Amino acid sequence: MTPPSRPDTVLLTDHAWPDDSVERSVIEGAGHTLVSGPAEPASAEAIEELVAEHRPAGILTCWAPVSSLAVEASPDLRIVARLGVGLDNIAVDTATERGVWVTNVPDYCVDEVSDHAVGMVLAWTRGLAVLDREVRTGRWDPAGARLRRLSTLTCGIVGFGRIGRATARKLGAFGCRTLAHDPHPPQDAPGVELVDLQELLRRSDAVILHVPLTPGTHHLIGADELALMKPGGLLVNVSRGGLVDTDSVIKALDGGQLDGAAFDVLESEPHVPAGLLDQPGALLTPHVAFSSDASVTELRRRAAEEVVRILAGEDPAHPCNHPGGLPAGPGDRR
Repeated sequence: MTPPSRPDTVLLTDHAWPDDSVERSVIEGAGHTLVSGPAEPASAEAIEELVAEHRPAGILTCWAPVSSLAVEASPDLRIVARLGVGLDNIAVDTATERGVWVTNVPDYCVDEVSDHAVGMVLAWTRGLAVLDREVRTGRWDPAGARLRRLSTLTCGIVGFGRIGRATARKLGAFGCRTLAHDPHPPQDAPGVELVDLQELLRRSDAVILHVPLTPGTHHLIGADELALMKPGGLLVNVSRGGLVDTDSVIKALDGGQLDGAAFDVLESEPHVPAGLLDQPGALLTPHVAFSSDASVTELRRRAAEEVVRILAGEDPAHPCNHPGGLPAGPGDRR
């Protein structure tokens, strides 16, 4: 990319890795100035103050909220680039109204998230987490193991975008029946039966969520949906915590309606409800499904390159809005 005639300031609001070296290399290599906020995501008010102070032309954000006031605080702002897939921490409508691009990196972690989802299903069918805990406490009871043959089960995938399709392909190798639900189903889904959400819940032994968090998907899975599931099933969430009513999941685990809940994300994260920690059938990881050495490096580089493109007057590779009033881009197909 050709460096512009004058440098612009780019604000990195936060980062979930030890340093800002990859982002700095790309941004400063294009002739711009990178200003880094605190590594841990700050409050919306703190980000608004940083934007007002530095008046950036571009914002790179990981988890920190980029509010409407933050978008409005810099008259020079031209892009808010998400270091990730979901857009629920960005005021996209305000950005669009003010002519500011919003971008994400929708496909950097397809392998990692789908691997994580399949790994959670396997951990449940083979009892890996539960049995490991028992052995560590001195219990050696192979006769008490309650294990499952995956090839005899039905797995339902809610959300059949890039990651959902990758999960289906990987589950197919184990021979299980695969169902999928998506509001915009593909024309062709070999080996996968496309059904509505209620049918998927009723027929699936394991339900896997690959859905973006929007106002319409908040608490997509609550008490009513859990009651539709087969007794003793598994719920996997590797998307966004707000998709699931955690209190209802705890009750379903207590009552045996669910045997397992495998969550990489929580609505209350980083706080984990005590009622969930107490559940032997809960498998919990700290929002790392997206992560590997390769995926994180790719994410950081590609997000920063989107900022450089916009500041050079080029079109973004992955627009999530169209400030000029054109139809919305591909957005979040997690």
